[in-house]
Amino acid sequence: MHTADTADTAAAASASTSAPASASPEVIPAPGALLPRPRTAGRPRFPLVATDLDGTLLRGDLTVSPRNREALALVRAAGARHLVVTGRPAASCREFLVAIGYRGLAVCGQGAQLYDASADRLLVSASLDRELARSVVERTEEALGAGPLELAVVTAAPENRFVVTPRFADRTRPEWGLAERAELWAAPIEKVLMRHRTVADGLVAAAAERVGAGEVAVTHSEKGMIEVLPAGTDKSVGLQLAADRMGFTPAETIAFGDMPNDIPLLGWAGYGVAMGNAHPDLMAMADEVAPANEDDGVAVVLERLFAHP
Repeated sequence: MHTADTADTAAAASASTSAPASASPEVIPAPGALLPRPRTAGRPRFPLVATDLDGTLLRGDLTVSPRNREALALVRAAGARHLVVTGRPAASCREFLVAIGYRGLAVCGQGAQLYDASADRLLVSASLDRELARSVVERTEEALGAGPLELAVVTAAPENRFVVTPRFADRTRPEWGLAERAELWAAPIEKVLMRHRTVADGLVAAAAERVGAGEVAVTHSEKGMIEVLPAGTDKSVGLQLAADRMGFTPAETIAFGDMPNDIPLLGWAGYGVAMGNAHPDLMAMADEVAPANEDDGVAVVLERLFAHP
């Protein structure tokens, strides 16, 4: 892992003025779950609130609802901190952080980046060896025996451009770069994304994990996107780094997520919440299953914890 700057960041997030929604969908505890205690003696039960972005804090239209904004304001008013922990690289999540007035540290790139949102500066960033990445892709294709994978790469920080092969998606977004397969390895990269048109994501991920064991980290963060990252990279690693700088422990942390890449995130935290739209593997290990992201599941839980003194 490359450290760009070791300066600690302790700026608090600014308050939101959005109004909460009136209805509160029912919270669904996971089997055998113990609901967290309310805050006592003026101190929040969980002074660190760690949330994923896509499928968790963000709605399907990539916005944060007024109710979720107001819930985050409750967190800040109670003296707790909100920490974003996302698979998006810093360059890709910046606009969402700005939109909610986010300040301080954020964990980006599946834990490979520690980003200071207040200064718009990367403090830590990890890169992926290109020859190793290309080798893992080729060995995964051999193991699957189903033809070539469609590929994308995230180029190295600070640019973090998303570059794809022509058939990576049915519709290419304007902000994406297009490249032939051989061109993907021409510049430093931070991760590779793989997908196959006919082979299930789980099989692609399992094959990549087998051939890359000990050499790379493999995670599944979105349908049709299997990510290959530097060895030892996951959200718990980034969360640990951020929490150490901020002075929090796992027992003081509640975490929210929706996909298998959030399993390390929820596993590290003292209390883990899966969204109602979450992958079954995440639901199975969570302490609680909240309503879906479209139903303000993050707010439902945070209101219960922070709305009453």
